[in-house]
Amino acid sequence: MEESPLVHLDLRAPLEYEEAPGLVPFSCPPADEAAPEQLFCFEIDREQAGRIDPEADRFLGELVFSGKGNGRQGKIQLTAGLYLFTQQRQVLNREDCVNMAIEQQKDGLWEQLRLGNRLYIRCLFEDGSPVTQFFRSYSR
Repeated sequence: MEESPLVHLDLRAPLEYEEAPGLVPFSCPPADEAAPEQLFCFEIDREQAGRIDPEADRFLGELVFSGKGNGRQGKIQLTAGLYLFTQQRQVLNREDCVNMAIEQQKDGLWEQLRLGNRLYIRCLFEDGSPVTQFFRSYSR
């Protein structure tokens, strides 16, 4: 799997979604342009959240919420703010998502950032292919 470079993203407006509590992460990727985007928010295990070498099997905590829509209206949101951002132009399973999030964390810690304890995973279909995106808030 080719890694995408770490990007510092200043999200200027929130991405909003309709709450979809029955949506199961890692099993229902957008199949085409007509499929709604999906957003999943996970707590990161507090012990693992600040480690440069977190344990993959303990990294993701509870699913906080899940949503679907077009990113423009709804009750749940990825709030505006500063994020570390990475993406892959493919559907990723749980193991691949955890590995990608751990690499993102390592890069953020290497840059001496204070990382938030939530991971947002956004799944969408863009430019003819599925895309999996990772957002992790930070401060300096």
